[in-house]
Amino acid sequence: MLENKAPQYYSDVEKCVDDLIAKVGKKIVFAAPLALAKPNHLINALYRRTKTDPTLNFTLITAIALEKPTWSSELEKRFMKPLVERIWENFVDFEYVFDMRKKQIPPNFTLIEFFNKAGAWMGNTHATQNYLGSNYTFAIRDAFINECNVLGQLVAKKEINGETMFSMSSNPDTHLDGGNFLRKLEAKGKKIAVIAQIHEDMPFMYGDAVVKPDFYDMVIENPAYHFKLFGAPKESVNTVDWMVGMNASTLVKDGGTIQVGIGSLGDAIVAGVEMRHKNNEMYKKFFNSSGIYTKFKDVIDSIGGIDPFEKGLLGSSEMFVDSLLELLKGDILKRKVYEDVRLQRVINDNEFNENQVEEIFREIVKRKLVHTRIKKSEFDFFQKFGIFKPELVYEDGCAVLNGKSYPLDMSVSENLQAVVSSCLGNILKNGIALYGSFFIGPHAFYEELRNLDEEKLKLIDMRSVDYVNHLYGNEEIKRLQRKHGRFINAALMATLTGATVADGLDDNRIISGPGGQYNFISMAHELDDGRAVTMIRSYRGEGAKAVSNIVWEYGHTTIPRHLKDIVVTEYGIADLRGMKYGEVMKRLLCITDSRFQEELLEKGKKSGAIEPDWQIPQQFRDNLPEILEAKFGPYRMQGFFPAFPFGTAFTKEEITLGKALRGFKELAARNKFAVINGLISKSIGGVPEKAIPYLERMDLANPKTVQERMMQKMVIFALSSSGQL
Repeated sequence: MLENKAPQYYSDVEKCVDDLIAKVGKKIVFAAPLALAKPNHLINALYRRTKTDPTLNFTLITAIALEKPTWSSELEKRFMKPLVERIWENFVDFEYVFDMRKKQIPPNFTLIEFFNKAGAWMGNTHATQNYLGSNYTFAIRDAFINECNVLGQLVAKKEINGETMFSMSSNPDTHLDGGNFLRKLEAKGKKIAVIAQIHEDMPFMYGDAVVKPDFYDMVIENPAYHFKLFGAPKESVNTVDWMVGMNASTLVKDGGTIQVGIGSLGDAIVAGVEMRHKNNEMYKKFFNSSGIYTKFKDVIDSIGGIDPFEKGLLGSSEMFVDSLLELLKGDILKRKVYEDVRLQRVINDNEFNENQVEEIFREIVKRKLVHTRIKKSEFDFFQKFGIFKPELVYEDGCAVLNGKSYPLDMSVSENLQAVVSSCLGNILKNGIALYGSFFIGPHAFYEELRNLDEEKLKLIDMRSVDYVNHLYGNEEIKRLQRKHGRFINAALMATLTGATVADGLDDNRIISGPGGQYNFISMAHELDDGRAVTMIRSYRGEGAKAVSNIVWEYGHTTIPRHLKDIVVTEYGIADLRGMKYGEVMKRLLCITDSRFQEELLEKGKKSGAIEPDWQIPQQFRDNLPEILEAKFGPYRMQGFFPAFPFGTAFTKEEITLGKALRGFKELAARNKFAVINGLISKSIGGVPEKAIPYLERMDLANPKTVQERMMQKMVIFALSSSGQL
């Protein structure tokens, strides 16, 4: 292994590119992190150089190219442009994305992504041909199979005890392991480079994300390269999402572990967990009045529960979503774990809490998990975790405090009692309440992380997906920490045999990628008390165009049927683990939308998997959207189940306009005559007073041209059709 040297600092990204080419050559295979921490200026400079120098070959290996929203009409522009200017401001766009959209990629540039932004590159031949589609834990391995020789990322910088330190912040996910692997290649003579671009707004996250500057060869630091980080606005949570999330929240076990993903379903499950803890009376009332608890009481009581979280939860999620921060602040993510097998096993076996220091110490000694005569390394272990007071000093087999020595031979009862009386701390230290590997979210989330007090922030440990997403390596401590793991992911469809579809279509079009979903579901089966929960909306589309998301068969699966576990829809919970073929089908039929149950049931009977005389129980035959909506009505009147449970960057007018304009666009696609007739009717009357704030937001309150007058009528019609006027 080569000895790391202090990195070279650059204030000019072009000079950095010059030196990078001189260092590694003209074949650059550059791995950049998923989503947020891509070094925008460096990637753009390399891409521009590639376009002007045909002898340079640039391959970018990454995932989820972030891009600001665009518009395709003047009406969309009036709605979107103020949003983009406010939320994304001067975010530095990736120039290769623009060329990808125009299909004008130069021949000496290749984009390889192991996970696509959902549906972003469907129909793009370059993206399709170079799609990697790896499990998240294999992404960095596969980058090296593709001859990666450069890593680059945005980092945070901070002085800690007088020493400059860097934090990988949002993305130690792949680059922590990748950087170490590159150093091994360097020791074998390979020309490599590890590059950081310092960004003052990146939150300084702790845990394994913290590295010394010499982890990097090159560091770009210049205030002129500052830009606003990419903010990901919240998706609205509709009735179906809320019900799916509420159902899933009953499967989370107090004292256990939770993993969730991004999006409206992720927000819904976390909001359900929060309601269960903070407003338990209303939570229980809802489940009783909706009939869910009556129908699924056995599975809820055996796997999760509906009571508050007295013991609390551990978060262990590849994606640290902003809603998980709410659970941390709300004292729900409070089950701390410790990175020592001895300590964690004693805590697990006895259900000790962090305040039971004496009991923990006595149990460790009793089990002889340390030497009878405590050694210096064991003394350090006790001190690291707060079992011994921080002011103690180890000298000649004794703990010394204020000049008094306490022999550490625990075979002598008097010594043991003296240590217990005088040397123990009051509370365990260096516990972890949340493991994460990457994050992206709204700007308010980044600001909260930057301003979070140090004690709370250090409960969050950002580290490699190799640690978070599976059990391989350090398996004993991972198993101890992840007790009652509930790994909750979303999918698009499920087959009636229990397989699920999340990342692609049956014609081989790519939607996204497996990400960590397979890892987590596999881990749930490997843990004795782990469960995988897959959330699925039971149908998609409206009216006559509605189709079931629970299907008889599908030509692509993300999770095979032999890894079936729990499937949750808005209509309930299907525990499929260990169930026979026919029983799997029956349980899924009970949580299928009733409009599609009979057709699927007949296919099951025709196949021979379901007995000819079996019928769907009556209590599961009212799985209909209108009945579900009616169950939410009384609670919404009281302020529950809002569209944005964790806030939004959108104004009230923008939320209303966005919904109305989407509805208008969908109606126009379905029935142009209805739109024409509606616009004619709106042309006859005047401007409703209630429409004025929305028209002002669209700069259409005082139209000056024929086009503006037509757009004004469109907005009024859209608002009217959505029930706002």
